[in-house]
Amino acid sequence: MKLLVVTAGLRSPSSTRLLADRLTAATLDHLDAEPVVLELRELATRIAQHLVTGFPPVELAAALDAVAAADGLIAVTPVFAASYSGLFKSFFDLIDKDALTGTPVLVGATGGTARHSLVTEHAMRPLFTHLRAPVVPTAVYAASEDWGEEGLAQRITRAGTELARAMGHPHPTTRETDTDNAAAFAPRSPTGAITSTDPANRLGAVPFARRLAALQAD
Repeated sequence: MKLLVVTAGLRSPSSTRLLADRLTAATLDHLDAEPVVLELRELATRIAQHLVTGFPPVELAAALDAVAAADGLIAVTPVFAASYSGLFKSFFDLIDKDALTGTPVLVGATGGTARHSLVTEHAMRPLFTHLRAPVVPTAVYAASEDWGEEGLAQRITRAGTELARAMGHPHPTTRETDTDNAAAFAPRSPTGAITSTDPANRLGAVPFARRLAALQAD
């Protein structure tokens, strides 16, 4: 299993890399995988060259190949002008349109204020949806005041667990809670909505037409 971590922090050390590392650790708690980290800061010049010339330098070509070969992806960016950074966007502009099809993605972002917390939903999630990559339900945004708070740690743990499950190979020592099992096997309708019908007794469900006829008879 190959877990690729893409971080677009512009400094070293950076809060963006810190969040990426914590998301990676949370994922590996439930997954046997080989993590590879791409620091886009180190590829910035090569990304610009590729955008201008259309030909990727050797180091960038290897990074693009790593994206295509990944079984799962963690992508973290700092927030600039209420969206992902230009460096982050430029790198994913170079990804082949089919490279991430079906590859589960965990998205995260860092910023100086909680006011930009929806960047993961308004910018990052649509980007990966466009690339046909399923994004796990929990995205993690970390504002400056979030570090050290229990809420951030809980979101990181939940997001890492979701990515590990989406990649399809839970760690042998992972033990799901009864609540998790109940949610996973809750009865659902053909549209995905949770119902009160036992999935083992689907024929016990009363068709809508029969219910309507009974009402008309009354």
